[in-house]
Amino acid sequence: MIIYREKDYNAMSRRAASVIAGEVVHNPACLLGLATGSTPEGAYKYLVDWYKQGLISFKDVLSVNLDEYVGLAPDHDQSYRYFMQSNLFDHVDIVPEHTRVPDGLTKDPAAFCAEYDAYIRSLGYVDLQLLGIGRNGHIGFNEPGDCFVKETHVVDLAESTIDANARFFATRDDVPKQAISMGMGAIMGAKKVLLCASGEEKADAIYHSVCGPITPKCPGSILQLHKNVVLVADEAALSKLIAAGVEV
Repeated sequence: MIIYREKDYNAMSRRAASVIAGEVVHNPACLLGLATGSTPEGAYKYLVDWYKQGLISFKDVLSVNLDEYVGLAPDHDQSYRYFMQSNLFDHVDIVPEHTRVPDGLTKDPAAFCAEYDAYIRSLGYVDLQLLGIGRNGHIGFNEPGDCFVKETHVVDLAESTIDANARFFATRDDVPKQAISMGMGAIMGAKKVLLCASGEEKADAIYHSVCGPITPKCPGSILQLHKNVVLVADEAALSKLIAAGVEV
């Protein structure tokens, strides 16, 4: 694992964007695995800026997103499809048909999940998978549990995840209770993983993901088994690793 220690959220975002841009420049027709939420938002802003400056093009890029809330339409302002359109897709030259986000309104979740995995496998898996991490160590919406789930699947969201996401909704009761999430098989099948974290509230999750036992109780810990992980985090998120004497 390569660890980049950055001063703050902005520096973390710029470094993460640089890793993504490097992949796109090196392999213009790459398959990007994309994430949502506050962590990657800054990186997407840098990518949009660099596109507008003519430094990067997404015209041949394919993308698949990690997850989507069950029950939210693509045009709902808290859906992850809406997030991707607002923060990246609408501002660059990516072909709309080349972007995939799980369908939160699917009538047949099992069939949809199987098709999503088949699509990723058909392309030889993701070239670069961007990940954030939850306070409880979840990656995608793979919540802590008794086992790692390989396939894309419907997840019952943990109470701590609902609490963390409530700030994006009018009330906590408005937060969806389920999501469709890419499973660990597709995530671990990625040729390269870019894990990003910012803030002291992520320090425990980062510490246990990097130094703790490999356990589904901390889903991020499975990344210890991946051969090509880049961790980009600010000093606050790395604070427990630093305190433990890990060289970062």
